[in-house]
Amino acid sequence: MSDTAPAVSGGEATTVSSRWDRPARVFLHIGLPKTGTTYVQRVLWENKARLRDNGVLLPGRHRRRHLLASLDVREDPKLQRRPGDVSHPWQDLVEEILEWDGDAEVSHEFFAAASTPQVQRIVDNLQDRELHVVVTARAMTELGVSRWQEDVKNGGTLPVDDYPAREDYDPTDEWGWGSFDLADILERWSAVVPPERIHVLVVAPGSGAPAELWLRFAEVMGLDGDDYEIPEAPVNTSLGLVEVELLRRVNAKLEGFSSAMARGRWIRGYLAEGDILPSRREKFRAGDAKRSDLQRRGERAVQLLRAGGYDVRGDLEALLPPVADGLRHPDEVSAEELLDSATTAIARLLRDVRTLTRERDELMGRDLGPGPVTGDSDGQAPSTTTSATASSTGHQGSTQASAAPAEQLEGAPLRTKVRRRLRRLRDRFRTEQSGATT
Repeated sequence: MSDTAPAVSGGEATTVSSRWDRPARVFLHIGLPKTGTTYVQRVLWENKARLRDNGVLLPGRHRRRHLLASLDVREDPKLQRRPGDVSHPWQDLVEEILEWDGDAEVSHEFFAAASTPQVQRIVDNLQDRELHVVVTARAMTELGVSRWQEDVKNGGTLPVDDYPAREDYDPTDEWGWGSFDLADILERWSAVVPPERIHVLVVAPGSGAPAELWLRFAEVMGLDGDDYEIPEAPVNTSLGLVEVELLRRVNAKLEGFSSAMARGRWIRGYLAEGDILPSRREKFRAGDAKRSDLQRRGERAVQLLRAGGYDVRGDLEALLPPVADGLRHPDEVSAEELLDSATTAIARLLRDVRTLTRERDELMGRDLGPGPVTGDSDGQAPSTTTSATASSTGHQGSTQASAAPAEQLEGAPLRTKVRRRLRRLRDRFRTEQSGATT
């Protein structure tokens, strides 16, 4: 690697003559969740080679290794239920870091819930490396309701004013207060890491494009963020008031989605973020008692940051609660609003069932009649179920109303992946069939 390496001095990017002029640093980004963490992680992983060229290691084969490492550090028993190599993911990252002659970056928001002894373990494992903690933060009154929405998108059923489920602290609870109460997190981590090495990036409401957060994040590491490929910000997939309340009620009826992977893939990835629920994006608020609790927690964090010697990047006033005038509470959603969203979701679900059933039938080599696989007027014969229903009722029903043109499905990543997988399987099936007959 290069004989020079970027360094931080008083918040400004500088260059030192040699890596050996200072200890190698490990920047551990611990969240908070719902503060742009996913975007920052995306930039990091898409620029892994570029970071390495500039002396910063992003350890691990893929970003999921950082998730698993966060569970390992927090001694979370749920780690053993995760697929893949879960034997010692944190130690795997540590060994790669210690073999690297330079700085390193690790990022996952689940690290935030670590206890003080677990933070001490991180420091001890990194040996002579200098640990810097990066925290992205926003106003607790906004973060609290966003965190509740994220819980619902991952299968949660609690009303907003009852979230989180427990008042006590548990480092294995990545959805509890310990994962997003900034004051509590600062106290636990600063008991081990000097406050001047805890860098807090304030994310203000309406603070601009996520790219601006990346530039500030890179500056903490002493890097010029403009030197890196910055992807376009993903479309905001936040649900509106009616949709999140509908999903919460649907979750209570679901069965068989007990694993984190199943909830993430189907409830979050498909229902919540897969173009099934409408996207009205109406903002909402917590109840008065919950909002007062969130406000109190946020004010305590601001007091700590003002007095504690932390490296704060941004205006602390942005961490205080914004005005919530005009926002509705989930309890104010009417039955009519829920019904409207539910009927839209059912129509879109039927559209997807039809499209994927046709893909399956084509894969299996069934005689589907003339016409393309997708589309509204494809000339396909009715399925067995449809034919049977028509015979028993004495009439044929139209199958066109609930479908959407293929181009309308392009924005749904999960369905696109499923279709591609089905096509690959179909092509392999046909190849094998062809080989069997020659």
